[in-house]
Amino acid sequence: MPFVRGGFKREAASGLGVAVLAVSMIAVAGCSTVGKANPFRKSGEAPAPRAAEGAIGVNAYLWRATLDTLAFMPLASADPYGGVVITDWYTNPEKPDERFKATVYILDTRLRADGLNVTIFKQTKDAGGNWVDASSAAQTETDIENAILTRARQLRLSNINGKG
Repeated sequence: MPFVRGGFKREAASGLGVAVLAVSMIAVAGCSTVGKANPFRKSGEAPAPRAAEGAIGVNAYLWRATLDTLAFMPLASADPYGGVVITDWYTNPEKPDERFKATVYILDTRLRADGLNVTIFKQTKDAGGNWVDASSAAQTETDIENAILTRARQLRLSNINGKG
């Protein structure tokens, strides 16, 4: 057998590459959770229902109600899979010296009051015309949450009654 310079190194490297690939594939296959219990679920807790492929990842009534309720504010971002709606700054024409921004997190696939979190940001103009952060009334967040929940219930009822 003729001597080939570096031939042994190439063969060893090739075999090593195949071994690394095989070990990697086995490790990735071991990460599968099909048929395994969720280690983060509390005992006795029912598993969360899985969304159908192509469906949004949150409660559809809460999602639609959030968009309907905040329709008067410009939309900056909306993620139906993560359940986050972020509005841009809104200035009421009657009060041009203050503006509001909202962030809504939909936390559940079920229509529940605790499946929703609303945060309102407020800014006011100072004497120099610059926007300065200000505190908004906590009741504002609660009022918007209640408006979203009321709209979600209306949507659900209209769907049940066959009007939606």
